[in-house]
Amino acid sequence: MLTRGNTAPMFFRILSKFPQSFSFCFAYGSGVKQQLGYDSVRSKRNMIDLIYAVDNAHRWHTANLDQNFEHYSSMRLLGGGTIAKYQESFGARVYFNTLVQIPDEDVIIKYGVVSTKDLLEDLTDWRCIYLAGRLHKPVEIIRNATSSKIQNAIEQNLRSAVHAALLLLPEKFTEFELYRAISNLSYSGDFRMIFGENKDKVNNIVRPQLENFRNLYSATFEEFRPCLELPISGSDNQICTQDLSETTILAHLNGLPKWPIRLIVERQTSGRYRQDTEDILIGVSRSTNYQSIVASCLRSIVWSSSVWQSIKNIPTAGMAKSVRYSWAKALKTFS
Repeated sequence: MLTRGNTAPMFFRILSKFPQSFSFCFAYGSGVKQQLGYDSVRSKRNMIDLIYAVDNAHRWHTANLDQNFEHYSSMRLLGGGTIAKYQESFGARVYFNTLVQIPDEDVIIKYGVVSTKDLLEDLTDWRCIYLAGRLHKPVEIIRNATSSKIQNAIEQNLRSAVHAALLLLPEKFTEFELYRAISNLSYSGDFRMIFGENKDKVNNIVRPQLENFRNLYSATFEEFRPCLELPISGSDNQICTQDLSETTILAHLNGLPKWPIRLIVERQTSGRYRQDTEDILIGVSRSTNYQSIVASCLRSIVWSSSVWQSIKNIPTAGMAKSVRYSWAKALKTFS
């Protein structure tokens, strides 16, 4: 479902340098997936981004401190238990070590550690749309999930992404616009798009990866056949058509994860009184501005998690690495 490429041997060698008690691992970003504006996937400019899902963050960080003490900032002096608590306390519940040199492979990596329970929550509930957003797009699976719960949550996350994207799109759109809407779910509202990212980032992600997006979403789209008509030829310029009846809009609203629905309900009632969620969603489905209601709630989730995660990353990287990382991002943005 998600792709595995010919760089797998290199990734396996990288993974061998870490504690093996993780339940899932994937790589993402311009270091592994082609993006317009970069010379190649494996350009030395492109840091490889990895995510490790671990069942016990305390044990994993403790073991990793023994194995890779130099990867950590001065927070390493606090020990694995404190690092794990910091990881799971706020932001997107991810702890990043960045600008880590892997001399044997002549690459630089950034790796994030997330507890399996927090990954599952983001995939199913969209509390942060942080890792969920990364898994809306093609990634490189380095180690398949050891639990069916993770795989089921990944599939649910893809369905949720289609529900959300269709709510934001008009009746007719191109295949490219569909994948762009899906990819933009986790970027719209991200404050880094204001200060540090290329404004064409979403287009640059989607355009060279159309076939990967088709492969990623082909099974999911089968479930949407009653309300979504896709072009048969696979041309990204052909027109897709969706049903915009109130019944279908309501079905998409009900297909959203827990946190967006919760925000929609709170904002429609302004917290003044209790009302049945279904009644509120029916009202939204009949509203002429349902798209702006959904978009605003999604932006709010992404804004909050991106701000707090970026603040959280400063001490985990250390001041020197934070400055170097920000400078590298700026160079990629304006080059």
